Amino acid sequence: MSDRALAGASAEPTGQRDLRLDFFRGLALWFIFINHIPANQISWLTPRNFGLSDATETFVFISGYTAAMVYGQTLGRQGFPMAAAQVLHRCWTLYVTYIILFFAFTAQIAYTARAFDSPLFAEEMGIATYFQDPVTALTQALLLKFRPANLDVLPLYIVLLLMFPLVLPLLRRQPLAVLGGSAALYVAARLSGWNLPTHPDGGVWYFNPFTWQFLFILGAVLQGLPGLRAVVTRARAPVMAAAVLFLIGSLFLALSWQFAQLHALLPARLTEIIYPISKTDLDPLRLVHFFALVYLILWLVPAGAPWLRGWLVAPVLDCGRQSLHVFCLGVLLSFAAQTVLTHVSGSLSAQFLVTVLGIGAMVLLAKVLSWYRSAQRARRPQVATGRNMGA
Repeated sequence: MSDRALAGASAEPTGQRDLRLDFFRGLALWFIFINHIPANQISWLTPRNFGLSDATETFVFISGYTAAMVYGQTLGRQGFPMAAAQVLHRCWTLYVTYIILFFAFTAQIAYTARAFDSPLFAEEMGIATYFQDPVTALTQALLLKFRPANLDVLPLYIVLLLMFPLVLPLLRRQPLAVLGGSAALYVAARLSGWNLPTHPDGGVWYFNPFTWQFLFILGAVLQGLPGLRAVVTRARAPVMAAAVLFLIGSLFLALSWQFAQLHALLPARLTEIIYPISKTDLDPLRLVHFFALVYLILWLVPAGAPWLRGWLVAPVLDCGRQSLHVFCLGVLLSFAAQTVLTHVSGSLSAQFLVTVLGIGAMVLLAKVLSWYRSAQRARRPQVATGRNMGA
């Protein structure tokens, strides 16, 4: 591939939406849903079984990238106060959505536990304390310190976006300084063990915001630095070779967790060095694996790839565009699928069925929302015209 072609793979077409963002965000939401269903053999098809990073890295990176793109445009057109107001408004929307999801998910678990006489459901999903002391649990939930299982991504996103106005003005003027400060915080948090507390066991956030902010900021910085991507592509042969070799090594390492024969081939000294590969603190190996994948994707999937506009990937794109609602529905559906597999049938066909029906419901919701918003956008000019004519 030529330099010009690779530059095209790294940039958005002028005046067009980069469909890769919607595609990979939608795909990440599908993978998150599948991985949240316990004992689901279909999850073997998701990336977490073939490397060191998974859908969470994709979601956080794209969130940082799109935040810089959207709020950076507002900053340029309307100034910092409006950009900060939009960010805070989005944080409020996410917070309210999270609280509604918390109540819906808690009610779903409580009803299921009672209907099937399975009190262990409440314990397994991390809400047993809610029924023992609901006032305290609710207060802690409002502070984002108490939450059921599978709800960790949304509070992380809220916190990361909440701090974004602090760095937004610097992203244009001193992006590398922002990246350096983010990297310093990442290193300090890992060395010092910084994290936010949770309720009730005195634990910490599953996704440490002090470390995961680095991936979010990295996405934001790269969005505004096309020149940096061009510098990387100049050394395309050695970088590509290193990326492919790292991905192969990561594949072997991930498979060694499932097959004892492969694990036995790993030198003991190597395992002492690399383990534990912490997801909570975003281990450097997870970061390197993710960016090796990103580099490979930039080569294989140019921004204007014709297949991104095909009917086959349209459902994924729709889910990526309606990510918040699709994520919330996926959380509820994953527990419903778990209930079916536990109390109705755990067969492979049942696993396939609940997975397909769940994704189908997510796609249906995304399409309905896309249709509704398109209808709203089409109606606005008509309303404005009617007002101008005195209607």
